[in-house]
Amino acid sequence: MSEIQLLPQVREFLQRNHAHFIDGQYRAGTSGKRVPIVNPANGEVIAQITCATADEVESAVAAARRTFKGEWAQTSPYQRGVILNRLADLMEANGEELAQLETLCSGKSIHLSRMFEVGQSAIFLRYYAGWTTKINGETMSPSFPSMAGEQYTAFTRREPVGVVAGIVPWNFSVMIGVWKIAAALATGCTLVLKPSEFTPLTLLRLAELAIEAGVPAGVFNVINGTGEVGASLIEHPQVAKVSFTGSVPTGLKVGQSAMAANLTRVTLELGGKNAAALLPDANIDGAVAGLIQTGYVHQGQVCAAPERIYVHRSQLDETLAKFTAALQGMNIGSPLDESVNFGPLANKPQFDKVSQFLQLAREQSQVVCGGKPLARAGYFVEPTVVLANGPQDRLLHEETFGPILCVLPYDEVEELPALINDSPFGLTASMWTNDLSRALRLIPQIEAGTVYVNMHTFLDPSVPFGGIKASGTGREFGSAFIDDYTELKSVMIRY
Repeated sequence: MSEIQLLPQVREFLQRNHAHFIDGQYRAGTSGKRVPIVNPANGEVIAQITCATADEVESAVAAARRTFKGEWAQTSPYQRGVILNRLADLMEANGEELAQLETLCSGKSIHLSRMFEVGQSAIFLRYYAGWTTKINGETMSPSFPSMAGEQYTAFTRREPVGVVAGIVPWNFSVMIGVWKIAAALATGCTLVLKPSEFTPLTLLRLAELAIEAGVPAGVFNVINGTGEVGASLIEHPQVAKVSFTGSVPTGLKVGQSAMAANLTRVTLELGGKNAAALLPDANIDGAVAGLIQTGYVHQGQVCAAPERIYVHRSQLDETLAKFTAALQGMNIGSPLDESVNFGPLANKPQFDKVSQFLQLAREQSQVVCGGKPLARAGYFVEPTVVLANGPQDRLLHEETFGPILCVLPYDEVEELPALINDSPFGLTASMWTNDLSRALRLIPQIEAGTVYVNMHTFLDPSVPFGGIKASGTGREFGSAFIDDYTELKSVMIRY
């Protein structure tokens, strides 16, 4: 098939003078620093974005602070939920436009952009909308002694923290952006969002839709730029919370800067070198199909995706053969081609990083299938499986964030907890087995924020998500997000 035709409104949007969305309106940037937006499928520049100045960052935070104390504070919880549901409706109504913009910037399959960046984002918005009226405190009865007949009562309140700075990565810019938008707005906070400089366009369009949905001007702002812009936002004295999704090195800097600035609270959702263990009774066909689906989705550029695979030695040859057959059948090409199921990496730095890992695998004679960049326009590499040289292999320990699955055989199930936990990361892990009793006994031994059985990577808004160790701090989704976006205030009364 050929590529889908871009919508006229997408072509028109690309021609805009892209900069920021502050206090309810599109703002032309005043800085001379501009960043090209490159289509990773062909390497062509499709737009440019102007980086924010210090004054523009100040304007965005001031707008968010004003509306936090003003109009948004006067908006009832029920009405906040209505507005989030309207935004979900508008995302779906404008879904093809949003999906095409996202695919052009990130190289994500148009199917994924439609399904996840639009469809799942709308589902998350509606889930958070349901929480707006359910953020509650508790009542308590203190045990103070009564001296003259007085009595005591106490209760707690959950109050929004204030202005939230949301730092969004390039891999799922809309969906991860929506997680931060929805969590902030549902709890009564306001937000200044900084997208990745590689994928800023879709969130600018979403900010316009938010105004159409009824979000008051100033509640949701978008500023653009490189890391310096994010740093100035994180260190701003009127930012009460930072929600960051991205790499471990950057996340460490974000956390340190936020604490140093004003003991600013942070949620950090960072990287992972996620393990998948195929137990001896595993259905190899089912496990390979599941790991192909989740390990190579968006070319492996998913923080929760499996990268290291532990296979019982008796099943190693069969497993590698089935991985090879599946990968060789993949159709590699433009993400705007609906017949393609494997597209480009998202940007040139990511392409260079993954290419270095592929070179390492070739030099060590580890490649089972794939293993090379493709000689074509854009940032394409082959989906790859490598066989580890041993438990300390670099490809078992360094996050590639790309389409490289590293396989290591094991002999006894009792080895698996130590193998899985031998990592600085702790985001996700999975076991593939029909022995539920054995799986339930292994789960408490595994150091990961989420453990899957016979699945991997999938996220649901009702299930808290986050990592341990170097994979981050704090949780998103479920009711857990409420703790991170609200302050707990205690009230004690004598009467």
